Amino acid sequence: MGKIFVTQPHLPPLDEFYPYLQEIWAGKTLTNGGPMHQRLEAELCDHLGVQHISLFANGTLALVTALQALRITGEVITTPFSFVAGAHSLLWNGIKPVFVDIDPVSLNIDPRRIEAAITPQTTAIMPVHCYGNPCDVDAIQRIADNYNLRVIYDAAHAFGVTRGGASVLNAGDLSIMSFHATKVFNTFEGGAIVSPDAKTKQRIDQLKNFGFVDEVTVVAPGINGKMSEINAAFGLLQLQHIERAIARRREIDAMYRRLLGDVTGITCVAPTGQDTANYSYFPILVGPEYPMSRDELYEFMRANDVLGRRYFYPLISSFPMYRGLPSAAPANLPVATALALQVICLPIYPAMTDDDVERVASLFSLSERCALVY
Repeated sequence: MGKIFVTQPHLPPLDEFYPYLQEIWAGKTLTNGGPMHQRLEAELCDHLGVQHISLFANGTLALVTALQALRITGEVITTPFSFVAGAHSLLWNGIKPVFVDIDPVSLNIDPRRIEAAITPQTTAIMPVHCYGNPCDVDAIQRIADNYNLRVIYDAAHAFGVTRGGASVLNAGDLSIMSFHATKVFNTFEGGAIVSPDAKTKQRIDQLKNFGFVDEVTVVAPGINGKMSEINAAFGLLQLQHIERAIARRREIDAMYRRLLGDVTGITCVAPTGQDTANYSYFPILVGPEYPMSRDELYEFMRANDVLGRRYFYPLISSFPMYRGLPSAAPANLPVATALALQVICLPIYPAMTDDDVERVASLFSLSERCALVY
């Protein structure tokens, strides 16, 4: 049997991509906001229920540009339980990350910890919709309003997620998306910023193109963050298949919960706070009641060609460039520290068969027997 990866990109039939390539070749526009780029922005706005989207070559460049667009300085409060690109984007802008602990149920930043971390240097909050579970956006916005702070959401996992009947991408001042190949919706590599008004979008679009306003005018030290026509075209094709892809993810999610629900020591992290989920990940927590440690189970899975992911481990706050910060001390982050040692994301992607899912689930009973033997 072949290896089962934690995720694989959804690839529509290749012959469906040919007409897009032919159109690009005929039009001879390969980048710089061509027809495919403009169509994808418009179709994503319609699909996601947002007003303005600026496409990027990847989500990291979108994060860096979002901070620049809002002129963020000083300190930004964020979560250590995330991918390192978020904190890196702060450092690249000369901003100090301040880590606060997470909620043990949603695994998102804990609003109760945010207010205590605010200092005169705090200018913004950067929460993450972890695994696509929405943050408590109302509580976070109340804090931001009270202290005149900006809110930039890392929404890399939150494609298509709604809360209270509206897209979670409309929360805060800006939301940043990732269209990396591992995401529910992907453009091979790509990303986007969702902004609330045309003026903000215009500034973002200038910043992602070196700060150019026209051929001879540069108004800011921008970056080259533009998405190519090839990537935009693939995104247009992906949109035609996205509902079927999410529906299959939903089925896999339900199978896992049925097959693993009675395994002692294994907790399937439940979706929280959304009307519409995208089933982007399937995280489990390996508790002390399970006969193997998290790392032992992870290695056992790998030995059986099931390549899960300890996501997010290690914590961002434990990396060398961050662990010297006072906010990075494990004592300041007890929930995140504990959960980072328990989490594994199981494989979930549309091409998985029911047999694949059952094979992954069967390893849990097999690992229990192996642990008893040894």
